[in-house]
Amino acid sequence: MLKILLKFFDFCGGKNKRKFYHSIVFGIFMALFEALKIPAIVLMLDAVIDGRVTPAVTWQCLGICLVSVIGGSVVRYFNTIIQCEAGYDTTAGKRIEIAEHLRYLPMGYFNKNSMGYITSVTTNTMESLGDVATRVVMLTTQGVLTTLIVDIMLLFYDYRIGLVVLAGLLLFFLVNSRMQKKSERISPKKIAADSTLVEQLLEYIQGIMEVRSYNLSGAQSRKLNSAIDENVDTNFLLEKTFIPYMGLQSLVTKITGVAMCLLSLWFYLQGTMELMVCIAMIICSFIVYSSLDSAGNYSALLRTVDVSVDKAQEILDLEPMDISGKDLVPADYSIDVDDIDFSYDKRKIIDGITLHIPERTTTAIVGPSGGGKTTLCHLIARFWDVDGGQVRLGGSDVREYSMDSLMRNFSFVFQDVYLFQDTVANNIRFGQEDAPMEKVIEAAQKACCHDFIMALPDGYNTVIGEGGASLSGGEKQRLSIARAIMKDSPVIILDEATANIDPENEKDLVTAIEALTREKTIIMIAHRLKTVRNADQIIVVDQGRIVQQGRHDDLMSQEGIYRRFVNARETAAGWKL
Repeated sequence: MLKILLKFFDFCGGKNKRKFYHSIVFGIFMALFEALKIPAIVLMLDAVIDGRVTPAVTWQCLGICLVSVIGGSVVRYFNTIIQCEAGYDTTAGKRIEIAEHLRYLPMGYFNKNSMGYITSVTTNTMESLGDVATRVVMLTTQGVLTTLIVDIMLLFYDYRIGLVVLAGLLLFFLVNSRMQKKSERISPKKIAADSTLVEQLLEYIQGIMEVRSYNLSGAQSRKLNSAIDENVDTNFLLEKTFIPYMGLQSLVTKITGVAMCLLSLWFYLQGTMELMVCIAMIICSFIVYSSLDSAGNYSALLRTVDVSVDKAQEILDLEPMDISGKDLVPADYSIDVDDIDFSYDKRKIIDGITLHIPERTTTAIVGPSGGGKTTLCHLIARFWDVDGGQVRLGGSDVREYSMDSLMRNFSFVFQDVYLFQDTVANNIRFGQEDAPMEKVIEAAQKACCHDFIMALPDGYNTVIGEGGASLSGGEKQRLSIARAIMKDSPVIILDEATANIDPENEKDLVTAIEALTREKTIIMIAHRLKTVRNADQIIVVDQGRIVQQGRHDDLMSQEGIYRRFVNARETAAGWKL
């Protein structure tokens, strides 16, 4: 128990760790105020037995009780406040810390499985730490502290009864340690079941269109229902395992209380205990373990807290990319790729590519799917680090830049656009939070999206759904371009930005891209001939290598992938019904 509490406090760190330690000090005072009931009881019993119940004695007992109740309530109030602040502040801080840490992990970490895991940690796990952990820590520590301090006071009145209480406390902890060992085996299953449920739910919701289109609702529902059933079974197993131990803990405290009563009577009858102390010990037998019972029940969740801390720490312990570079400003915006290699999961994706991209030129990258086009762009922008070779921006290795100073030089427009559940204006000014509305409107006009924004219910203040679900594909793309225009980076990477755009939107999108890319260094992955034809150089990538390189006319004069690519698209364009 102590080991888990210390781990949780260390995880909270800094001011929140200090708050929890301060709460333990408050807990000691709470226990002392609770223990004050005992001298009040003894004082009144002594007066009753001796027949000297005077107003002075009555007021004295009442005063002690008032100090106990009022003092305990005041300290409990501040203790609850400080523990809740520490718990919820830790949750908020760790969510931000995890988000900041994720910014600098290699992009290879992010896949379908990891996203479900990350979502589970930042929702279920952190909620558990912020809510459950705070209550568990508060109740378990308070229960133990109160029982120990009451027992110390009992030792002053009769050491024999004090030792009985201590023996009951040790037996209680013996049962509790057995419960903790059981919890150690089951709690990871609960956390895993919670993660699986979140992953399956996300997969079902995100893929709902495909599920309906291909009539897969039965199969997908079975997977989700299976995850729900597993979660229910795991929670039931957790309860079924803990209930006998909780009952046994309660039985230990009750039997110890009975033992206190019987022994007190025996000692009184033997003449080794005064009547006043005997009655006081019998009364105390009903209150000494009251806090410990609830502490024991909640302590079953300590192992869940332990596993939750481990899960959050597992993400924070992931090795980030080396971001300790300098805050550099490139001499120019040319890009050099020098004999780079890159593998993912032992599969070679990029194999010895060398490339020079002069500043303020357009480089188009084409080639078969899976050939390494997107990976090459990600390596240029240092989404991953190369396994071998070097990528340079303005003559400096991208690894020499701090991540933030490097990212200032790049803007991205991806095929799959993600917009945040926020206002249209805030989505556009995402890279410049303090940008005035005039600049937002200017960027939107350049991206040809001002008109459709003004047609929205609240214009630029319209809150769009998560992912931009309330907008069409073309509208999302143009907002993404407006965001990139707002950032105004010197290097633009377009990853099949026009791949899924309908003809009605294509004209506006091409105009928007022209506004974005004017006087920039442009790298574009494209499958549409009209976006490739006028590039300053065209790179054909296949199986991780550059197999062709040149301008459109040069490549059309050669037999190879590019000419087949162009011919196939011209043939497709000539089809009519």
